[in-house]
Amino acid sequence: MPRRLSNAALFTTAWTVLAAWTAAVATAEAPGPLATTGPKPPAADPPAREAVQDAVDRGVDFLIESQLPSGAWGTHSTGKYYRVYAPLPDAHFAFRTAVTGLAVSALIDARPHASGERAERLDKALRRGGEWLLKHSGELRRAAPDFRADRFGYTLYSVWGHAYTISALAAMERSSVFTAEEKQTIAPLIRRHVDRLASDCYLGGGWGYYDSRGRTQRPAGNSNCFATATVLVALEDARLLGVRAPAAVKSGAIASIQRQRFPDFAYAYGEHHVLRPRYSINRPAGSLGRSQVCNLALRLSGDEAVTDDVLRTWLDRLIARNGWLSIGRKTQRPHESHFAIAGYFYYYAHLYAAMCVDLLPEAERAGYHGRLAGLLVPLQEKDGSWWDFMLYNYHQQYGTAMAVSTLCRGMAVSAVTP
Repeated sequence: MPRRLSNAALFTTAWTVLAAWTAAVATAEAPGPLATTGPKPPAADPPAREAVQDAVDRGVDFLIESQLPSGAWGTHSTGKYYRVYAPLPDAHFAFRTAVTGLAVSALIDARPHASGERAERLDKALRRGGEWLLKHSGELRRAAPDFRADRFGYTLYSVWGHAYTISALAAMERSSVFTAEEKQTIAPLIRRHVDRLASDCYLGGGWGYYDSRGRTQRPAGNSNCFATATVLVALEDARLLGVRAPAAVKSGAIASIQRQRFPDFAYAYGEHHVLRPRYSINRPAGSLGRSQVCNLALRLSGDEAVTDDVLRTWLDRLIARNGWLSIGRKTQRPHESHFAIAGYFYYYAHLYAAMCVDLLPEAERAGYHGRLAGLLVPLQEKDGSWWDFMLYNYHQQYGTAMAVSTLCRGMAVSAVTP
């Protein structure tokens, strides 16, 4: 009769096999066939350039009109009956900082496409938003546990604030709206955000937004591939300005994403999901909102397995299977849609998809940007906003910022027909 292994032995054996498999995936020179096999979207004409320009203009107007007197965007107020866990005050300060970073980046992206009185209003809003980041973003920190600590422990929404502030500050450094004196403060502030990210990375590598385990100084929970990828993209922006994260922090983050990557380049929702590859949220449809940012982050980090064919395959999948993401838009609770998709992945996925497009050969970019524009323009609300998940009073602001930045990337390469 065969001897039964203890649970601990089974766990150790499973992790040994997993480690060997993920190491093989991480070091592969070329992706396997599953990574470059997927659905092809049907042919479709992109929207006219005038339609995209009008959508961007209306989105910019919404961002200008929704800016707070302080210069930031987003508040904790909402009439929604369900609210995601966000202990006061730090979790909401993290949301506001992240949304403000996204809005500043969007206004910088839209600036070349604005003219007349709108351009003047844009510059004014951009200055106020940038000044808020320069003055307040350095105060960002993780949220301490509260009465629900047994479930959530530390809340690390600050990760999103650090990442999107770094990218916004990098864009501000390139913008003519800000003075040379202001720009002298940007690199030191980016360094502060990078240092905080280094102290908040998980013991196993990468980043996430909850730590419900040891509640140690360094989080001991399970990293999420998409949060880690978002940070790595921001760290690349920082690197281009001469601010580098510690090598061990970056390499650990890259390894954590590679551990969560399946052979078809779907990515597990987090480290705690890597042994459940066929669980709904980890299948390709459930990974539509994550694969774009993870492919982007690994490609920028030098992972040769993320080839142009991988990028094309997952861009095609996003377009062809867009309904899986779209059906989750405006749902009431996270992960209640098919394949456990959360609404807040929708515009996030398209923003990073647009960045993936910009890594392809130049001749291919216009077509993909046009398809992304064809998806986003019809979804604009009557007030000029875009939104996918009611997150207190941050959702219209972040959705609009992401959509505007996505569309502007396409306009920059003449992606839409004249």
